[in-house]
Amino acid sequence: MREHGRPIRAARPDEPGYAATEDGYVAYRVFGHGPLDLLVIGNWASNIEVITEHPSMARYLDRLSRYARVICFDKRGAGLSDPVPMNALPTLEHWMDDARAVLDAVGSESAALLGDAEGGPMAMTFAATYPQRTRALVLVNTFARMLRAPDYPIGMPEETSEKLLVEWERGWGRGDVVLPLSAPGVADDPQMQRWAGRYMRLSASPATATRIYRWVLHLDVRSVLPSINVPTLVLHRAGNRHYRVAMGRYLAEHIPGATYAELPGADWYPPFVDADPVLDRIGEFLTGDRAETVDDRVLATVLFTDIVGSTDAAARLGDRRWLDLKDAHDALVRTQLERYRGREIGTTGDGFLAIFDGPARAVRCASEIASAVRTLGIDIRAGLHSGEVELHDGDVAGIAVHIAARVMALAGAGRVLVSGTVKDLVVGSPIRFEDHGEHALKGVPGRWRLFEVAGIDSGQP
Repeated sequence: MREHGRPIRAARPDEPGYAATEDGYVAYRVFGHGPLDLLVIGNWASNIEVITEHPSMARYLDRLSRYARVICFDKRGAGLSDPVPMNALPTLEHWMDDARAVLDAVGSESAALLGDAEGGPMAMTFAATYPQRTRALVLVNTFARMLRAPDYPIGMPEETSEKLLVEWERGWGRGDVVLPLSAPGVADDPQMQRWAGRYMRLSASPATATRIYRWVLHLDVRSVLPSINVPTLVLHRAGNRHYRVAMGRYLAEHIPGATYAELPGADWYPPFVDADPVLDRIGEFLTGDRAETVDDRVLATVLFTDIVGSTDAAARLGDRRWLDLKDAHDALVRTQLERYRGREIGTTGDGFLAIFDGPARAVRCASEIASAVRTLGIDIRAGLHSGEVELHDGDVAGIAVHIAARVMALAGAGRVLVSGTVKDLVVGSPIRFEDHGEHALKGVPGRWRLFEVAGIDSGQP
């Protein structure tokens, strides 16, 4: 018989390990070495192997690990943990066993719990069941019950949940389906769509995802709330359409002594859009100290690129030829970035994110990339915006980044599209533009006039 919680191997730093349960093995991963243990209980669909491949996720975990040893795990049925039979779905008790096994495996006697979205009911139940192992409880955009009831009018109607489940199963593995619900602020970002789709596919199959999500929708832990006797912080986005803000208020009203903070925005998954206010509140609550402000903000021109029709090209060429083509594309892009003093921030799927300290160089670079990759038989689209960004550990954040991504999404094949801000900053340069009209950029206030690069006059600096 397995020894509960015993790791089957000692995980090297920042690599997944496995903890034994009575029924199998649960995968976990540890980030940082802070004095506080923080167990992250997030969406049930997860994959800790690839969670840090997206810069926003990596930055989110890095911020938490500045003061905590951050412990993440895949619940049974998801990611690297053992699968579950279709006729024997896990219960909250099973998932709490998984959490205890992981804490035992990493030698944690007591941890703060961070429960967001579908992880919230489990975090609340764990805190009430094992108060001796729970230092504090943080709940972000979560709920005690999802479905409407006579004594719970704020819930989702049953018929709405059934429609949602149909859409969930049909759209599983497609970022463009789930992001409008979970992270509308980045829903139009093609790179984010690809990453989210891949992450979903590596987390669970459509059938498993739908069955477990149906079970999650029918959870009701309202009776647990009065029994939570640990320090509790409830954070909720005011514009959250799925986990409505009334659900967060309900938690704060029914958990004894809970602290409640309402934040602007509609995204219920914290890492991707405006994560800093969430992270600041969590850090202050758990440590008693206000988050140290990193004053590393600069004006930069942000460039996003993306290969047009990459999925069709990959299917047409086959894996080997597509990878060769992708390598050639990456080399051409990096050559132009070096030529125009661009700073590569990262790649996601088939595109690049880079920043420049001069908007004209950024536009020239984007135009050269668009021209150069045509020799490979492909086109890219590019979008640029100039604004203030925050630099941290090789990553970049700020509304300017999101605007540039939205601008790119509106560009045609082989085209370079810029915001009016960029155009205004390169007045007097040889770069010519054509008016592309006014557009609403999702998640960004107001309407934005965009311009397409029409050419660069030769013989001028």
